[in-house]
Amino acid sequence: MVGPDSNYYTATTPRHGIGAGPLVGTRVARVCVVGGGFAGLNTALGLAERGLDGIVLLESEQVGFGASGRNGGFVFGGFSRGEDSLLHELGAERARRLYAGTTSAVELIRRRTVHYGIECDRVDAGVIWANWFRDQQVLLERQRLLAEHYGAHWEWIPQANLRELVRTRRYHDGLFEANAFHFHPLKYARGLAQAAEAQGVAVHEFTPAVELQRHGHGWRVRTPDGVVEAEQVVLACGGYLAGLRAEVDAGVLPIATYVMVTQPLGSRLDEIMTTRAAVYDTRFAFDYYRPLPDTRLLWGGRISVLDRSPAEVEQLLYGDMLKVFPQLHGVRIDYAWSGLMSYARHQMPQIGAIDDGLWLAQAFGGHGVAPTTFAGELLASAIAEGDTRWRELSGYGLVSAVKPVGFVGAQLSYWWAQLKDDWKDRIEQARAG
Repeated sequence: MVGPDSNYYTATTPRHGIGAGPLVGTRVARVCVVGGGFAGLNTALGLAERGLDGIVLLESEQVGFGASGRNGGFVFGGFSRGEDSLLHELGAERARRLYAGTTSAVELIRRRTVHYGIECDRVDAGVIWANWFRDQQVLLERQRLLAEHYGAHWEWIPQANLRELVRTRRYHDGLFEANAFHFHPLKYARGLAQAAEAQGVAVHEFTPAVELQRHGHGWRVRTPDGVVEAEQVVLACGGYLAGLRAEVDAGVLPIATYVMVTQPLGSRLDEIMTTRAAVYDTRFAFDYYRPLPDTRLLWGGRISVLDRSPAEVEQLLYGDMLKVFPQLHGVRIDYAWSGLMSYARHQMPQIGAIDDGLWLAQAFGGHGVAPTTFAGELLASAIAEGDTRWRELSGYGLVSAVKPVGFVGAQLSYWWAQLKDDWKDRIEQARAG
């Protein structure tokens, strides 16, 4: 059963403080960033790297408290919206530029871990996309699409080779994204905060923003014990809505996903995986997992409108794990948790200016480590240098998530996708049998 500290990341991250504590009194700033997740941290650090001073970051809990410190730790290119959809909606050149922004962000994350000495258990072993089904078409089509339109070359893994790397008969062939990696996201988030602090960013944890108002030509952000008067404000709250602007909160659905971590497996880890790559599969309702440096297995999956308890998360995911690795039957689960992601109806991030001097970065939809870094670079460049590249995403702006109906629709869509996955699997098994 899961232990009292149900999140592996918080249990294995040094508990040193960041910043000067909660904000008290009035501060005057050039930019106030609301939200201490990856989007906010990357924006603040990007501004500091461009030489701007007077940057204040407010976080209602601790840095990385939300999805940024709870996710699977996969670092790879792309968005939640598929590359084929982007191609049809945006055209070849624009789609390629946006995708390239995320792959460049992967390399920026890698460089920052080195440049700032961020110890985040980085594993440069790539990511495998494993085919749950016998039908190879989905792999062939995506491999060709990425190569022809995005300049991304994913290596084909034949079934026999894949089964040597991942010791299960569940998968067939796969694709390998060699430039991807995986890491400890909470350690990285706190490392970003320390890097930003070292360059003059004022980071205030346990400081929720409770009110946002116009103040002259700028903005006033009120907190329980203080005020920030800023020329510009960036809202980067993700699925943990701040209640500062109605249209911002209305634009996303906070959706939960689930993660668990096993006991240390020791030599048993090699019995299930000879690779140290991270893995996810081709179903819409896919599993994702990765080996950790201490020989544990991190396992995640499912989305839901319900933010479940650790015991409920363990119960749901344990069965999913055994479908892939039945040899892990009886393995203890030491940690299990859920977290809220922000989804937009169009499945793309909402990035850019929404008012004079008011900026937004949210709705990364469970695919956010690289896109949040990309967003931070876009906003930092826009604010510091007048860069207009963020307009490439203007077609995916604030649209109502139609709550509460949107929650029902999201859950029904997920269940329908699960049923289609299960049906296809049964049909294939019947034909093979």
